[in-house]
Order: sequence, then structure tokens, then C-alpha cells
Amino acid sequence: MTKFQRLSRILFGLMMILIAGFMVKYANESYIAILALIGGGFLVSGVGKLFYYFTMAKFMVGGRRALYNGMVRMDFGILTMSLIDVPGMYVLLYLAMLHAFSGVIEILRARETRKNGSKHFKLKLSHGIIDVLLALCCIIFLRYTKLAVFIYCIGLVYSGIMYVISGFRRTAMLQYIP
Repeated sequence: MTKFQRLSRILFGLMMILIAGFMVKYANESYIAILALIGGGFLVSGVGKLFYYFTMAKFMVGGRRALYNGMVRMDFGILTMSLIDVPGMYVLLYLAMLHAFSGVIEILRARETRKNGSKHFKLKLSHGIIDVLLALCCIIFLRYTKLAVFIYCIGLVYSGIMYVISGFRRTAMLQYIP
């Protein structure tokens, strides 16, 4: 990881923690902010993948995967941002399912990393387990929108801390020796 990538991960993690603090302070109005954050994240990620496809990936083998990935992410972003008028209970169920899905994916990644013999699977595994637990807490307290917002903020703080930790983590550099 370059110094710029390290710095950007650390700053992004700190920004996530700061946003979670504002959401806790203004919990009644943060319902719309949660939708905007998740929807905007999906939308920006989808546009980035589409840009990558049209600039590079369409000339590569298997490049259509970037096109499909970008289209699906952009669709999820538009869907999430359009849920403002839907009752909060359904949106929190949607957010809980997103957390559960990402948690299961992280657990499966950690399992694969461990199977390949790496020692750095524990952080991914803990992140996945915390995501699944947060999804379960969101489902349990589904009727209490404000409490679910606090649970989401806890998850946001945890993810921010993980970004900061990964920004400080040493990475192996491979060298080409002819």
C-alpha cells in the first residue's frame, strides 16, 4: 500500500467515526442520512466501476464483470436513495439484510484466507461476526427506529476503526528479482 493509500484509508476511517458521532447526536434526523450514506456509497461505487469498464475493462478478458458489477451497485444506490418515503421499519430491515450479507461475505473471506495459510484472517473474521451481530440486533430492535440508528452508528464506528487499523497495518511488498 502506498503512503497516499494509507493516508486515505486513515482519513476515511476517521470521517466514518465523525459521521457516526453526528448521527448519534441527531438521532431523530439521521434516518435520511443513513439512506443517503448507503445509497451514495453504492452510487459512487457503481459509477466508478462503470468508468473503469468503459476506460479499461472492456478491452480485458472477463471485463464484463465490471460492467455488471457497476450496474448492480448503481441500481442498489438508486433503490436505497428512493426509500425515503417508505416506513422506517422496512428500511431498517433492508439495512439489516445488507449488514448480514456483508458480514457473511467477510466471514467467508476470512475462512478462505485462513485456508490459504495466512495469519491475517482474524481481523476479517471479527469484522464479519460483528456485522452479523449488528444485523441481528437491528432485526431484534426493529420497532425502535432510534435504537436501530444507534446500532447502525456502532457498526459505522467499528468499520471506521477497522479502516484506521488497516491503514496502519504493514503490508508485504513483493519484489521482482530477474
